[in-house]
Amino acid sequence: MTTGDRKAKYPYFEEDTSAEVVNARMGADADPRLKQVMSIIVKHLHAAVKEIEPTHEEWLAAIKFLTDTGHMCNQWRQEFILLSDVLGVSMLVDSINNRRPSGATPNTILGPFYVSGSPRYENGANICLDGKGEPMLASGKVVDIDGKPVQGAQIEVWQTNNEGFYDVQQKGVQPDWNLRGMFTSAHDGSYWFRSVKPRHYPIPNDGPVGKLLGQIGRHPNRAAHMHSIVTAPGYEPVITHIFTPDCQYLSEDAVFGVKHDLIADFEKVEDQAKAQKFGLKAPYWSVNWDFTLAPRKSQEGSTDWINRMVAN
Repeated sequence: MTTGDRKAKYPYFEEDTSAEVVNARMGADADPRLKQVMSIIVKHLHAAVKEIEPTHEEWLAAIKFLTDTGHMCNQWRQEFILLSDVLGVSMLVDSINNRRPSGATPNTILGPFYVSGSPRYENGANICLDGKGEPMLASGKVVDIDGKPVQGAQIEVWQTNNEGFYDVQQKGVQPDWNLRGMFTSAHDGSYWFRSVKPRHYPIPNDGPVGKLLGQIGRHPNRAAHMHSIVTAPGYEPVITHIFTPDCQYLSEDAVFGVKHDLIADFEKVEDQAKAQKFGLKAPYWSVNWDFTLAPRKSQEGSTDWINRMVAN
């Protein structure tokens, strides 16, 4: 059916055919992908409104919520991304765009507190600069899907401090680049560094999204985790988390970021001699985690798309 035929078939608004009437108005010269996206959005939006049958007051409340969400956005905070996160849409989009072969490390969302340019450290360095928290030794290997070591992979990590804040949330309180670092895998794919055990923390909940969570009986807490970006020439980059197994919010992470395959084993080590070997004091936590990379499907540089995400 041509655009003209659709306009002729649906010239006037009717409740039963409301979505068809709206979609028929799109011009023949519209970008095909945009046209496809908008027609699907209109179709499902009208279906939702028909199922909900909102009152005028309820619809105006929805408009006000979206307006307040926009007003909350600034250079350092994107409330619409937070809304996408708590509705599970961010994780769904990420999953659709990062389907990988069986055995490859799963992707998760980047999160709003990623900062490019983390300090580069030698393996074994301690990224905890404020001295707070339970000491942790993180180690493992970067391998391909056949289990072969990947030498020269870049492992970038970041996490909150023991009070549940990222360094960029506490400028002047935490040292710059606290709990952030970039490491390089050795000839056998190995990496290791010192940090502190991750802890849970709430997403920003002082805005309209936080208020909505409270109104629908949900908490704002993220399960305890450490972020990672792992890149290597010839492999698909992976943005992921490592989750602690003992966190009370594992099964109810506020942004649905937990995947079963990303829950790591954390061992509490009491051996003082072993602790001294790694420059730590007992007791400390030890987590061994291997990152498994899939072969790159596109010719795009391994960090190009990450840089675009951050820029946008």
